[in-house]
Amino acid sequence: MSKVIRVVMLDDNDAVTGSVKKYFGSSADVKIVECFRSGKEGLDYLVKYVNSYDLIILDLLLPEMDGLTIMEVLKERKIFKKIIVLSSYKDDYSIKKAMLLGADFFMVKPFDLVSLKNRMMEVIEKEKLIKESQKEDAECEVSTMLHSLGIPSHILGYQYIREGIMLIYQSDKIISLVTKDIYPEIASKFNTTATKVERAIRHAIEISWVRGDLKVMDKLFGNSIDVEKAKPTNSEFLITLADRLRLEKKSLIS
Repeated sequence: MSKVIRVVMLDDNDAVTGSVKKYFGSSADVKIVECFRSGKEGLDYLVKYVNSYDLIILDLLLPEMDGLTIMEVLKERKIFKKIIVLSSYKDDYSIKKAMLLGADFFMVKPFDLVSLKNRMMEVIEKEKLIKESQKEDAECEVSTMLHSLGIPSHILGYQYIREGIMLIYQSDKIISLVTKDIYPEIASKFNTTATKVERAIRHAIEISWVRGDLKVMDKLFGNSIDVEKAKPTNSEFLITLADRLRLEKKSLIS
């Protein structure tokens, strides 16, 4: 695994946290970012520094705030991180409650450090596989949309449009910066220039407006453009289809 797993640990047992820090001290795969004895202090850190960690090791019995409450707060704030729960108890209620609140694995103390590392790797690898599967599904849906719009798959513009939609779909930060960010990124991947990318996308859209089904266009674009009067700009085309893909994914989840 190339990416180091950044871990925050919440446990008031100094012997436990000490052994974990020592075990992973020289690890190339895992970095213990912070350890907290207090549940409240730990939660404050988790909320404030969301981007500084990938996984939480969480004891259920903590001073000031228990582990289940911490998980409830994280869920309310829509902070979804991988969580491995540690507990001295293995009662059905605690296990079921922790899993319902988003725990990825439940370990009973005392635990083996090798097993802990294995569970951490499995949790992160599972997330990676899920993301890869979701990306593949999204790419298939994009291909279906482009085919329905009459864009032939053998032209360069088809490939560039598909890549551009996926870039926008996966990153809200560059939605309004198509020319500045997306064209160069597509050009780099396909070993060409941003100007050629822009022209190829424009050409593909022109083909679509000649060959495509107006009913399909109206369904995909809605009121964002007038399909009978004017072709969309490259930005409008990419952003509209990326938004359509995002909405379809949300409807499936809900």
